[in-house]
Amino acid sequence: MTDRVRAHVYVSGRVQGVYYRANTRDAARARSIDGWVRNLDDGRVEAVFEGRRADVESMVEWCHTGSPAADVRDVEVEYESSDGETGFDIRR
Repeated sequence: MTDRVRAHVYVSGRVQGVYYRANTRDAARARSIDGWVRNLDDGRVEAVFEGRRADVESMVEWCHTGSPAADVRDVEVEYESSDGETGFDIRR
């Protein structure tokens, strides 16, 4: 697919222990986004989103707020070539 894009995202702030990963999974699935999300040891959340450009950009925007209990301070995003992700999972 030529219109398929990949965003590699790092979210910092109070984003662990506030259901950020579960909410990210639900929001991604609602947008038909493939990829994954996980907690990092440094307190950030890392995620990969693949799909149609508009859907991926919508998901990146969503990350700025995230779950209701989160306090997002920063969202770093790099757009990359699609890697063929299928489904959306929470990684450990």
